[in-house]
Amino acid sequence: LYPVAGESERRKREWSRPTMRTTSSTETTPPARTVASTQSEMTEIILPNDTNVLGNLLGGRLMHFIDLTAGMAAYRHSRTYVVTAAMDHIDFIRPVHVGSLLILKSSINRAFTSSMEVGVKVWAENALTGTLLHVASAYLVFVAIDEEGHRLKVPELLPETPNEHRRYADALLRREHREAEGTRRRQERLAHSVPKNAEA
Repeated sequence: LYPVAGESERRKREWSRPTMRTTSSTETTPPARTVASTQSEMTEIILPNDTNVLGNLLGGRLMHFIDLTAGMAAYRHSRTYVVTAAMDHIDFIRPVHVGSLLILKSSINRAFTSSMEVGVKVWAENALTGTLLHVASAYLVFVAIDEEGHRLKVPELLPETPNEHRRYADALLRREHREAEGTRRRQERLAHSVPKNAEA
């Protein structure tokens, strides 16, 4: 996402699967946090520079807003640097027109060892009538790191409401699906990288 100095060199380390930093005896496990304590919200007015020739919000611009809002919740939960590891799923439900107010709300669905799944829901508000429409939803994965790019342990999440417990359980299913898909892709790449003479 945003935040570390020396961006180009940092990205090389971030995307090369940084190792988990060894926890010293003087460090303690981060305190668990509730979903409500780290929820984040952002509001943007959609201007002509944000839209396509039809006056609708560009999909890439919406994804940028989603990434920022999700990152806020991840920062608040981990209280350290975070990087976007995956945009697991996004639904563009309806267009957002120029002049609309875009309202984005994010919350942590589940915290794992060093990663967090964040859910983002997006509404468009008609600035003249106050009408709200659900326009997009997304799931993103963030990883907590230190200034050297090493993974850090994040606090546990304490779901409280029935919806939070449902999202907590669903996040594990999505993680298992991501891992299975990652394994399948790696095996596929390995199979395609075998020289033809080796197959003979």
